[in-house]
Amino acid sequence: MNVSFLSFGPKHMRACLTTALLAGVAALVAPLAHAERADRDKPLNVEADNMTYDDLKQVNVFTGHVVATKGTIVIKADHVEVRQDPQGYQYATGTMDNHGLAYFRQKRDGIDEYIEGNAERIDYDGKQDLTTLTTNSTVRRLQGLSTLMDQVHGSVITYDGEKDFYTARAGKDVAGPGNPGGRVRAMLAPRSGGPAPLSGGPATLAPAPQIEGTVQP
Repeated sequence: MNVSFLSFGPKHMRACLTTALLAGVAALVAPLAHAERADRDKPLNVEADNMTYDDLKQVNVFTGHVVATKGTIVIKADHVEVRQDPQGYQYATGTMDNHGLAYFRQKRDGIDEYIEGNAERIDYDGKQDLTTLTTNSTVRRLQGLSTLMDQVHGSVITYDGEKDFYTARAGKDVAGPGNPGGRVRAMLAPRSGGPAPLSGGPATLAPAPQIEGTVQP
């Protein structure tokens, strides 16, 4: 089945998907301060080549050039799995084939800045407004959509959109020449000026205690 755009409101997600499957419809079209505050209340729209729906598990799997949007949030991947809990909160997991990198972006609230990143796996938790990038992860803070301000590279990076901070962990998957231990590396621009070049030794950022342990294996 070729899927164009799918829109899931918190209370209508199951009904819309069931209708689509039974009728054989090919597409359903619908219409940091902090991360954009209204994102969690927006419908989740998905564009993909194919979709499967497991009614028993309440899981939707999209494959093939998947683009998922929820307000200012954008996730691009080869595979995106979407589920919804009984309270209506939505969760999405994006992965890539052949060790490619999935993509994530979210606007910061009230200013022309974005947080974007890449990783082999991206998990979005709509209840906590928490995005976890796993394996070969990079997160960037952009002014507009083009000017790089900050950049962090590590094995696992967690971005808390509600509290507006991110944490990074080292790992063997980011080890390489000049960084055999796979340490976290960061470029942090001065807040009073423009972007600064990466120089000096690597910076190590420790996970915040309040979200430590939330990363899925």
